[in-house]
Amino acid sequence: MVVSYTHEPFTNFSDRSNKEDIENALNYVKSELGKEYPLIIGGERVTTEDKITSINPANKSEIVGTISKANQVLAEQAMEKAQEAFQEWGNWDPEARANVLFRAAAIARRRKHEFSAWMVYEIGKTWKEADADSAEAIDFLEYYARQMVSLKDGEPVNSRWFEHNQYTYQPLGVGLTVSPWNLPFAIMTGTTVGPMVAGNTILLKPASLTPVITYKFMEVLEEAGMPDGVVNYIPGSGREIGDYLVEHPETRFVNFTGSKEVGIGIYEKAAKVQPGQKFLKKTAIEMGGKDTIIVDNEADLDLAAESIVQSAYGFSGQKCSACSRAVIHEDVYDEVLDKVTRLTEELTVGNPENRDTYMGPVCEEAAYQKILDYIEIGKNEARLVTGGTGDDQTGYFIQPTIFAEADPDARIMQEEIFGPVVAFTKAKDIQEMIDIANNTDYGLTGSIISNNRAHLEKARREFHVGNLYFNRGCTAAIVGYQPFGGFKLSGTDSKAGGPGYLLHFMDPKTVCDQF
Repeated sequence: MVVSYTHEPFTNFSDRSNKEDIENALNYVKSELGKEYPLIIGGERVTTEDKITSINPANKSEIVGTISKANQVLAEQAMEKAQEAFQEWGNWDPEARANVLFRAAAIARRRKHEFSAWMVYEIGKTWKEADADSAEAIDFLEYYARQMVSLKDGEPVNSRWFEHNQYTYQPLGVGLTVSPWNLPFAIMTGTTVGPMVAGNTILLKPASLTPVITYKFMEVLEEAGMPDGVVNYIPGSGREIGDYLVEHPETRFVNFTGSKEVGIGIYEKAAKVQPGQKFLKKTAIEMGGKDTIIVDNEADLDLAAESIVQSAYGFSGQKCSACSRAVIHEDVYDEVLDKVTRLTEELTVGNPENRDTYMGPVCEEAAYQKILDYIEIGKNEARLVTGGTGDDQTGYFIQPTIFAEADPDARIMQEEIFGPVVAFTKAKDIQEMIDIANNTDYGLTGSIISNNRAHLEKARREFHVGNLYFNRGCTAAIVGYQPFGGFKLSGTDSKAGGPGYLLHFMDPKTVCDQF
C-alpha cells in the first residue's frame, strides 16, 4: 500500500536555502546550455543532420540546445520499436509499471530546481511559474501511478450463481503524444506517463520550442527503470511526422494539447480508418480557451482585481486557462477596472533569471508578432487602458495590456490571443454576465467572484466550462484536486489529473466464466 496522494508543495523562494538552491540550479543549467541532443528510439541514441535549435526567448542570442530532428523513416522505426516494446510492457503487472512512475517522481523531485531552471532558460518561465510546472509534473507521476494501482483489478460487476463475471481493463497499444510548449514539463509528463502506466507504449513528439526539457525527462524515465522502446523521443515537424503518425494504421490513440486549429485537424485525421487499420482510434485532445472572470456587484473587489491580474498575466498569459475576458457588473465596473489597472502597472517585466521578475517574455518571434497584431486590432475595437507595447531587442517582451469597453463580439473578446492581454466589458445583471461568458467557441475555464450564493449557484448550472472556480482566479488547477479539461471547442474534456483519465487509454473487457 502506497501513502495517500497529496500534491507536491510549491517552493517558498523567500526562504534563503530555497533561493540558494534555485540559484545553484540556474548556474548549473547555464553551464549546460548549447549542447546537442539525439533522438531516443528503442533506447538507442540517434543523431540526424537535420536539427531543431532551441532558443532562450528572454535572450535571443542564447542557444539552449540543438536537437536532432526525426523524419518519417525514423518515425516508422520508432513505431516498430514501440510495437515490440508493447508486447512485454503491456503484460507487466500494473503495480510494477506504477513503480517506474513512483521512482521517476522521486528522481524528478530531487532534480526539481534543475527542471525549473531549464524552463527559465528554454521557455522564459519565472521562478514561481517554473516551480509550479515542476510540481505539477511530479503530481502527474504520483497521481497516475496510484490510479493504475486502483484500476488494476477492474471494477466489480454482478454474477449469477452459475457464473463468475469480471470487468477489467487492458492497454491499447502504441499511441502518439504531442505535447505543448507552455507547460513543457507538466503537460508533457502527464500526457506521456498516463497512457504509459496504463500499459501502452508512446511516440513522444514534444513541441519544437521545448525539446531539451523533454530530453531531460527521458533521462529520468530511463533511470527509473523504464524498458527500452516504451517511450520514444522523436521531436520533429508536425506536418512531416505528426500527420504521418496520426494517420498511421498502427497508432491506437492520439494524446494532444495545443491550438484549436491543429487539434481539430488531428481529430479529423484520427477519425479516418486507414487501409489495414482494424480499430477506431481514440483521441484525448485539449485545444485552449477564451476564459472569463465574472465580477458581480456583491463581490470582494480587491479579490476580484487580484484574481484577474494573476490569471491574465501568469506566464505572460500563455496558458489555455488564462483570463483574457473580464465581465464586470456595471455598478462596480469602473472601480474594478481601476484596481486591476493599478496592480497591472506595478508588475515587473524582464528576464526571468531575476527572482523579482513577475512576467518574462512570450515564447518566440511569431507569437510576439501575433500578440502585437491583436493589440492593434484591439485599439480599433476598444479603449487601450495600459500596456500595448513590446520590446524585442534582446528577447520577446510585451507589456501587460488592458482594453476597456470591449464589445462581447469583438475579436479580442472572441479569439484566443495567448498573450498578456485582457479585455473588459460591462453587464447589467448576472444573467447577462453569464450569457457573455458563454458566447465563445470555447468552454475551458471560468471564474465568478461574488458573495451572493444564488449567483454562484446559477453560475454552477449555467456557466458552461469544464473548470469553474468560485472566488479565485481561473488558472492553476492542481492534479487530483481540480481535474482539468473543457467543453465545446476547448477539447474532448479528457480531465487530465482526474480519476477517469487513464480510462481513455485502455479498453474495458468483460469475461464471463459459466460453471
